[in-house]
Parts: sequence; structure tokens; C-alpha cells
Amino acid sequence: MTSFKKIQIRSLPKIGQKVTADTLYWRKLNFPVTVKEFGPIDYIDVMPIEPYFIAVSSAAKVQIYNPITHQEHKHFTRFKEAAYGASIRSDGKLVIAGCDEGHVKLFDIGSKSLLRIFKGHEGPVHRCKFTADNIHVVSFSDDKSVAVWDLPSETEIVKFSEHSDYVRAGCVSSISSDLFLSGSFDHTVKLYDARSPTGSTISVDHGSPVESVLMYPSNSIFVSVGGTELRVWDMLAGGRLLARVSQHHKTITCLHLASDGKRLVTGGLDRHAKIYDVQGYQVVHTLDFPSPVLSLGITPDDFTVVAGMANGLISMQHRQTQAEARALNPKQSLKVPKKSQSAYLFQLNADFRAVNASFNPATDVEVATQMDSNYGSRYDMFLRKFQYSKALDTVLSRYIRKKKPAITIGVMHELIRRNGLKSALAGRDDSSLSNILTFLARNINDPSQASIIIQVANALLEVYENSSFTPQTEKLFLQLQERVNREVEYVKHLMEIEGMLHILLASTATQTRKGPLAIGQSSPRNAILPSAAAAANATMIYNVG
Repeated sequence: MTSFKKIQIRSLPKIGQKVTADTLYWRKLNFPVTVKEFGPIDYIDVMPIEPYFIAVSSAAKVQIYNPITHQEHKHFTRFKEAAYGASIRSDGKLVIAGCDEGHVKLFDIGSKSLLRIFKGHEGPVHRCKFTADNIHVVSFSDDKSVAVWDLPSETEIVKFSEHSDYVRAGCVSSISSDLFLSGSFDHTVKLYDARSPTGSTISVDHGSPVESVLMYPSNSIFVSVGGTELRVWDMLAGGRLLARVSQHHKTITCLHLASDGKRLVTGGLDRHAKIYDVQGYQVVHTLDFPSPVLSLGITPDDFTVVAGMANGLISMQHRQTQAEARALNPKQSLKVPKKSQSAYLFQLNADFRAVNASFNPATDVEVATQMDSNYGSRYDMFLRKFQYSKALDTVLSRYIRKKKPAITIGVMHELIRRNGLKSALAGRDDSSLSNILTFLARNINDPSQASIIIQVANALLEVYENSSFTPQTEKLFLQLQERVNREVEYVKHLMEIEGMLHILLASTATQTRKGPLAIGQSSPRNAILPSAAAAANATMIYNVG
């Protein structure tokens, strides 16, 4: 029986929280699509060319997924026991994988044929990679050795046996077919040159069992992770330690470069993926996952982020396109109410649309938070049974809507995604309508939640636009309309201030081009200060409102 996926409740940063360019960039990843495998996801590798197929090693098989359809494209099951470290060649035609038998197996992706079996290791092979010239393979084994194989002849070229424990991490240079790194549970990272069979050229001590290693494209720096530390080494200086970073509170399991080598991503057993700026190795963003992360894959254009987890889940997140952002706020047709008693509802609907145009849901920061255990099972149970009205009633209870509004927003978002919002709102009495209206009025002035609130309010108006209400319910509608009107005025005021600042900045730029200030002439910076103060005051009023 397939397990039901619980809703992932998301919370947004408080107003005033620092939002950087990286935050804006990475938070545009859509809600993840997940695929469940039978065992932990050992390794994920992304094809470096389009269509960016994803190789997933789990249990006794290797599967190739299509990142667009999220469906299995090919699968390879010629393994007696577990398959490890499947890697796709740079041309996308071949895939290799290690296994518990100590072999490295080469498959043709097109025909699914088993082309080569490289035999020589005496222990399981957990990682294997194609070299830059695409005609050799490097394997890293639990027999404490690293071997280089020739694809055409299926023979071993050279083997290095310098480690004193399992070799579970390895990578190859992207520009040289002779350089590769190995990381071992003996705490060491070694750099090898296939042209020097006598031994490693550089050896460094990471300080804990090495889980993953990575070499920068320039071949000047390499990175190792193990324990809770990330360490950066200077290859040109013989392995000099450049940086030690500890941002995870559990073991770091995987490494990946992103943003054309400008960002480094680590995943760990603490269920986080940390994104670092490679200039200073400061964390610029964090991605959260529901289970310990064992492997990461990122397409070269950062469009898709794939995470493999210990519970067998594969998470695929795509970057939101402009078309998808517009789809979150479709322009719905406006129906004029027939009865005079709902005339104010028509005006309220128009006001909602005005506010809706002022917010862009693509810029909302989404961070996963832990669900409330007392209520999570109830609304998830109702959603599983397609009882949308009861699910909404559960999260509109007094405790949740006041103390944990993010849960209510999350369920509303899920109802919108399922096209079940209108059915959940329909057929309500004055008491349940008052709970909904009170929640909408309380949260409509929060820009971080406005995109969802406005969609719910628009759906509510469409369902009840020709209905009659008690005076108490009409009063709640009017209070909601007053909140919307106030938000419209705030947005107009801020846009006016923005326009004034643009004019002042333009005049400042003109003044700067004309030359230095004369004696006694006021500074452009001082000229901007009054308007900046006005903008700050307006922003403060907006937040308080």
C-alpha cells in the first residue's frame, strides 16, 4: 500500500529579516516532486548535457529518471546485491556503477545492454567515475584501493593501494584525464596522477572519515567533507589548508558545485543542504528536506535540484519560470452580482485584485517547518479521504489559526493545488464563515502570505456573491474590505515614494557626471536623506498596518 505524503507546511521570514540576492535566487525553487524507492538513495548523478537525465543508485538497481516528466526513463538490474555510485558519461551514452560484488559494470543507456564488467577489486565498489577523455574509468573500493581501467580493452591500467581503510569517496578532474582524488575512512584525502604509478602526489588529513570529495574545474582547489566539517585545500600549494567550515550539526554526506562553480552545496544527515559562496565560504542559503540527505545532484543551469534521502525519497525541485509565477495568480473573469445586497462584495473583489497585482508570489521565501503533531494527522487524514471541507475546518480552529497560521495557509495552498478550494468553502453557515473571514482579515496585510490569502478571498467571493448574510457576517465582510482598502493606499503611497527616490537618484547621477561639488554646495547624499526618511516612515506604517 502506498503511503500518503503529508503536507509540508512552509513558513516565511518575518518582515525585516535580511533577504539577499542568493535568497531570492534559491527560493524560486518550486515545491518538490518526490519519488519513493525501496531503499536509501546511495548516489545521484546528473547528466551534464541536455536533457539532464538523472541516474539514481538505490538497492540492487540503477534507474535513469527524466527530470521533466519525473518518470523512469531506463533501469538497470544486472546486480546480485546493492548497486553503488552510478555515473553517466559526459556524452550521455554510457553509465557505470559499482556493486557489492567488487565489480564495475558498464551499460549502454540506449539499449540497456551490459557492455563491460571490470573485475579486480576484492571489496565493494562504492564510487566510480569516467575520466575527462571518456575512455577510462576510475573506481574506489572498500578493499582500500583505487584503480584505473581502460574501457576498450576492459583491463586494469594502474592500481593504488595507499589507504588503510575503506575508500568511499572519489572524483576526477574535469580537464585532465590523469588526475583524480580519493577520500577514505582513514581520514585522508589523496591526489593521484595516473602518469605516476608510484603513489599519490598529495595526501592531507581531513580529521574524520571522508564522505565526499570534489575538485574545482581549475584544478587548483579541492574540497573534502566528513564529520561536521567542510575543508578546502590548495592543490597548487601541496595541499595547504585554506578553510575549515562547520555549518552542519550532523555528518556531511555529499558535495556539489552550482551556479557555474560560484556556489558550493553540501548535504547532511541533519536534513539540510547548505549553499556557500566559494569566495568566503559563508552560507548564503539553506534548503530543508524531510529526511537525512545522502546525495545531491544539480543541473548545470541550476534549474533542477535533486536530493536523495535515507528513507528512499528522491526530491526534485525545479526553478520557477515566469509563466509559472503568472499561473499562480490567474486573472479570473469578473461576474457582476445581480442583487443589490452584494454590491459591496463586487467592490471588495475589485480591491482584492488591486492588491493581488502588487505582490509577486515568485519572491516568497519558502522554508519547511515541522508540523504540529496534535493536528497534522487530522487534516492530512481528511485530505487523504478528499474531505476538503473538514480539512479546512480543522485548521480554522481557534488555536491553529491564531498560534500557527502557517498551517492554515499550507492547507489552503494544498486545496488550491488540488482545485478543491471552492468545494471546501461552499455550504457554510455564518459561524464557519466568520472563522474564515476573521482569518483572512487578520492576515491580508502580511505581504508574505498575501498571494494565498487573496486567492482564497476571491474564491469565497465567487461562491457567496449572490447569497444573503446576517448583519454579523456582513460586518466581517466590511471589515475585510476596509483592510484591503488600507493596503491599497499603502501600496500607492510607497509607489509614490519610490518614484520620488528614482528622480532624486537620477539627479544625483547627473550631478556626479558634471564634476565635483563647489564649495558650499549641498551634497547629493544629504539631499536624499529627507526622502529616505519619508520612505522609512512609510514602510514602518505599512508594516504596522
